Amino acid sequence: MYGEKMSSLSQIIETQQQSINHYLQKNIQLMADSIIYLLDGPADTLNQVLLQTVKKIPDCKTQAIYIANENGVQISANIINKEIDDSFRGQSLVARPYFKEINLQADFFISEIYIDHNIKRPYLTAVKRLYHSEIGTHYLIADFDLVNLPINTMLTEPMLQWRQIKGDPSIRKTLFQQTRVTSAMDLELEKVMSVMENLIVERGIFHAKLHFSSSRATLWDIRDPLCYKLHVLDEIINPTVCLAYSNYLYPKGTLVDTNKIRPVLERFIQLRFADDTIYLRSASINIMNGLIGLNFSCDGSHYMPVDEFLARDMDFWFGDAC
Repeated sequence: MYGEKMSSLSQIIETQQQSINHYLQKNIQLMADSIIYLLDGPADTLNQVLLQTVKKIPDCKTQAIYIANENGVQISANIINKEIDDSFRGQSLVARPYFKEINLQADFFISEIYIDHNIKRPYLTAVKRLYHSEIGTHYLIADFDLVNLPINTMLTEPMLQWRQIKGDPSIRKTLFQQTRVTSAMDLELEKVMSVMENLIVERGIFHAKLHFSSSRATLWDIRDPLCYKLHVLDEIINPTVCLAYSNYLYPKGTLVDTNKIRPVLERFIQLRFADDTIYLRSASINIMNGLIGLNFSCDGSHYMPVDEFLARDMDFWFGDAC
């Protein structure tokens, strides 16, 4: 069901994790080398050296860095924003998720990304094992806000296979107690689809979503892609709405040929009217990534490439829509 898209997502995440691991391991090792021989000395000296070491590595922006002994007791201050905060010294870290696995890991490891319980932001923690011949094992621990890490990848590959996502169970449970009510848009769909085709093919709309049950449309213009436009029925059944969008040559790099736009829109109409119980509530088309999005009365959602959508017959939908 998830196909190559999920594989691509996991591969990108794994590659990014490896990059972060390499970046942090190099910088954390520099810090470890500077303080390992001070673990049995005065805490103030340890804090000052840790602070100076952090300042020498400006590209490694920790949210907090500190040292704990093998029992999970913090023996140093927190170095936060390149300042010493001694209020955390002496606290127990054994309840932290990463500390529960600390003895099962290698000399250096990075935790799973988690949401910090204080500031509600995604974090990760890097841990470097330190061994001192006199006092045993300690840990250099550094917390990082993801915003301060060199994350420079982006998921760009198109989805290649159909994905179905189940919706609200309470809606599915009562599905056969409801029936489609004819909406105002249902009475004007031929006009609506003609306007939609013109807006997509000739006027720069690259993503269009039709809400059949509530008789509205949301449109994304390639010239203003960060803001969607909302149109109610009176606007999208009137061809004069096209005057609100200047002519725009069908963009290069799309994954949908212009001759497939009308068949897609016609298929939306078929799915809307094919059954009075299981029917299309909303549908979208994006010509840049070539995806169709569908939401049915059972609250089931589907996403698939345009060519696969057009290749599916009606029997497919009424066996799998929900």
